[in-house]
Amino acid sequence: MKLQETLLNTAETKNGHEKEEIESIGDEHVSTSKETPLRSDAFDLTDEEKIQKIEHHFTEIMKTMGMDLNDDSLKGTPHRVAKMYIKEIFEGLNPENKPLIKLFENKYKYGEMLVEKNITVNSHCEHHFVPITGKAHVAYISSGHVIGLSKINRIVRYYSKRPQVQERLTEQIAEALKNILKTDDVAVVIDAHHMCVSMRGIEDKNCSTVTSHFSGDFKKNDTLRNEFLRYTS
Repeated sequence: MKLQETLLNTAETKNGHEKEEIESIGDEHVSTSKETPLRSDAFDLTDEEKIQKIEHHFTEIMKTMGMDLNDDSLKGTPHRVAKMYIKEIFEGLNPENKPLIKLFENKYKYGEMLVEKNITVNSHCEHHFVPITGKAHVAYISSGHVIGLSKINRIVRYYSKRPQVQERLTEQIAEALKNILKTDDVAVVIDAHHMCVSMRGIEDKNCSTVTSHFSGDFKKNDTLRNEFLRYTS
């Protein structure tokens, strides 16, 4: 009997520590890598199959919460949520949705920074699945090629449309631009509000989070970096 009690107490202690760790990871804003964590079988199911599975599970969530799914306002909610997850707010998980970017020769020989600022960021915190909303400011210096201005917005949108950590989102946007434009001269700043901070936990509605990535001349040249920051402040 004592052995069983010891094992039970040990299990309860272990579970308690695991729950504390889970909570602390979410509150401490931990990110594990620059790559979005995906399983190897992430795309074995079609979008429609994923929607069906999510609809089933969200139905169970709502029932567990005590919601009456026979109500006209609620009965379609599981399907709407499932479709929204796959086709809208998390569509950036699927590489098939990555925007096609065409390079153009920099015929004007424009050698100064190009800045696209106040790009809308609508993402979701991967720790609590609640919105992250804000603005991204992006700059690059051409190494011989340019891209259409709207393509910068599309890159930001693509990486935002997945469960995210803001630090990772910043890095993913910067790395994508460097790879596409074949230049290290890239700057990215994101200023965003996290509803995991404003709606739960501390419930602070006034704060925002700022992350940045500076590489190439933006990292080495203080004057250039400060010029970019003046443009975006």
